[in-house]
Amino acid sequence: MDWQEFLRGESGTHGLSMEQKETLLAALFSPERAPRNQVELSLELRISEATVKQRLGVIYKKFGNTFPQLLDQNGAGKLDILFIKLKQKYYPKPDPVVAPYPEEFLSLIEEKIRRFCGRQFVFETFQQFITDNPHGYFTIIGDAGMGKSSIVAKYVWEHKSPCYFNILVERRNRPELFLKSIRRQLIDRYQLPNSEDADLPTLLAKAAAKLTGTERLVIAVDALDEVEQEPGGNLLHLPKNLPTNVYFLLTRRPYSLDKKRLLVDVPEEELDLRDSQYANFNQDDIKEYIRFVINTDSDHKNGLRNWIKTRNIPDKTFVEQVANKSENNFMYLRYVLPAIAKGVYNDLSLKQLPDGLLEYYQSHWVKMGMEAKPGQLMENVLYILLEIGTPIPCEMIAGIAKVDECDVGKVLEDIAILNHYHDCDTIICNTRS
Repeated sequence: MDWQEFLRGESGTHGLSMEQKETLLAALFSPERAPRNQVELSLELRISEATVKQRLGVIYKKFGNTFPQLLDQNGAGKLDILFIKLKQKYYPKPDPVVAPYPEEFLSLIEEKIRRFCGRQFVFETFQQFITDNPHGYFTIIGDAGMGKSSIVAKYVWEHKSPCYFNILVERRNRPELFLKSIRRQLIDRYQLPNSEDADLPTLLAKAAAKLTGTERLVIAVDALDEVEQEPGGNLLHLPKNLPTNVYFLLTRRPYSLDKKRLLVDVPEEELDLRDSQYANFNQDDIKEYIRFVINTDSDHKNGLRNWIKTRNIPDKTFVEQVANKSENNFMYLRYVLPAIAKGVYNDLSLKQLPDGLLEYYQSHWVKMGMEAKPGQLMENVLYILLEIGTPIPCEMIAGIAKVDECDVGKVLEDIAILNHYHDCDTIICNTRS
């Protein structure tokens, strides 16, 4: 059932008239695009804005029993709520992530898909690449926080693809670990006998021989930029040639051409999320994410709605301005929206919220006292954690820094606000540049 057919069914279930159904279909014309506003609907339907407003008001009332949030919402924002609720009903709820996913990545995948929104243009471009080519490598490029890992997690969850997530801070970023994981996944998936010591080209050839009809094998690998490997050869020793119907979906941060470490003899394509041609898509996805969090996310919606209400901010204004401040960076939203909900910015107006991820990091740098002399200890502790890369006792950190263990303990409590060491690395680099 396509989206428009689904909406017709919902219109009938909720007793919409012919004119109201026409208005709903025009307003929510696509599940991948934001709803049309009243001005756009007026032009599309060739009726007055007053008529559009009247029809929408009746629609909200008729859907109110199914979605009580429509009745609770005052002012603007009801169409966004209806859109989100209908999308949740249209798309099946995620099943629990189960095998064949590697155990070490289960929690990561679950977390990444929890609030996933949009990115349809990426999936469509990759699908076209698969359709047009018998095999090949497709790489998604983007800055930190643009959602690369989430895109991979979403694809893996939907397609049950073999996968590997390079994670620098956990030291899961070496070729031998990648091969061990992929080998086990392919053996289990395709029942490959005598393959416990096989190299990657052999494994791919054996797996490809098991494919039937139009079946394809897509292996998703996240964060090539975090791979730790000696110079020479392709990253993770990825083969230059691939069997027919075998593809790799890769992600990495931007790099200069002279540092490219993936040389192949099969079709290759890159999608750079920073490219201007994707600016509108990125902005739409960012706004959809914000609307989801303020209207649906059980963890943060109440705190956000209270913050918005006390400042008398229209939902549309909040979505637009926070989207602009995010600079199309999902990591910014991941930190700022929960911070608003928890009251961290109760003393600020919407205009005073940090502009971009860098300013968010810098504000935390100041709040943590890093610009004062005592902040030198915190900076030293951060560097120790980043250099070692694995959890170590407070006593050991104190010994390395040659300071009192109690002082280190207080610093670690402050650092906890940053969630994980990789973000600390970003803060240090950005604030000292």
